[in-house]
Amino acid sequence: MKKILIVYWPERGNVESCAIKIKTAIGQEAKLKSLKQLTDTDLKECDLLVAGCSTVGAETWKDASGENQWSLFLVSETSKFLSGKKVALFGLGDQVSYPNHYVDFMGILKKELERKGALIVGRWPAVGYKFESSEALEGDHFVGLALDEDWQPELTDERISRWVDQLKKEF
Repeated sequence: MKKILIVYWPERGNVESCAIKIKTAIGQEAKLKSLKQLTDTDLKECDLLVAGCSTVGAETWKDASGENQWSLFLVSETSKFLSGKKVALFGLGDQVSYPNHYVDFMGILKKELERKGALIVGRWPAVGYKFESSEALEGDHFVGLALDEDWQPELTDERISRWVDQLKKEF
């Protein structure tokens, strides 16, 4: 059985609740941890890493500082275990209030993970979203599952279900 690890940041919000939904959709073979709980052993032992993040409004986002747990992880020793690892991304954003930056951090995270040698899987079609631009958009697909709990929460469960089915086929 393949070992699947779902890691997310930030905690106690929409990213965490969506991570829990993804774990439920995958099943018992999936392990769920916040990024702060991640260990070298967790990363070494998983076959597929599912990484969740959010893009927050510029007035509160501290992306460039040491306060962003993904930034801290990417410069940590643990990140060396990403080389050759399959990684699927999911990102949360607000496509109405921030239409020019919808799920941007998912695209930024993808580039950083690839620099560490990760193999990104789980692209998601951009159909059904209303935004202007996104760092996470490549052609007509997002680099991972894009979710908007602010303006499209009624679509989240179905999107997660379809994405997990897609991941099972890809993996």
